[in-house]
Amino acid sequence: MLSRSALSAAGNALRSRRNPLLSSRFAALQKAFISSETRKAIDKAVGTAPVVLFMKGTPETPQCGFSRASIQILGLQGVNPQKFTAFNVLEDEELRQGIKEYSDWPTIPQLYVDNEFVGGTDILMSMHQDGSLAKLLEEKDVLVEAEGSETSTPSP
Repeated sequence: MLSRSALSAAGNALRSRRNPLLSSRFAALQKAFISSETRKAIDKAVGTAPVVLFMKGTPETPQCGFSRASIQILGLQGVNPQKFTAFNVLEDEELRQGIKEYSDWPTIPQLYVDNEFVGGTDILMSMHQDGSLAKLLEEKDVLVEAEGSETSTPSP
C-alpha cells in the first residue's frame, strides 16, 4: 500500500503536467482551426451592414438574456434599422463556434461596427453607461436622424 505522502507526491506530479495544446505555443494553431470557408462567410457577414450583431435568436425573439440586452441597448442608442443586421448563431453550429474563433472572444452575442469587433454584452453595457457607445455610433453615422435635424436654412 502507498503512503499518504507518496500519493500526494504522485498527484502533484500529475497536476504539474500541463496540456501542451493549451499553451501559448499552440495558440496560432488553435486559431487556424476555423475553416477558410467559415472565415470567408463571417467576413462577408460582418460586412453586410455597418452594425452587425451575432446573437442567439433574432432581434424580435432573442433566445438568451444577453442577446436581449444587446438588442435593447442598440435600440436605446437609436441604431438605424436600415444600417443594422443580426445573425442567429443557433441556426448554424459552424457559425456559432467560428465567430468565437474569428473574434477571439468566447461568448455570444458579439457586436461589430463598421467591420470592427466591439465586444459582447458586458462591453456594450459598459460603453452604454459611460457614453462611449453613443459616441462611436454617432461617429459611424448609424443612428436614426432625429426629426427636424435635417440641415436646412431657417426662413427669415
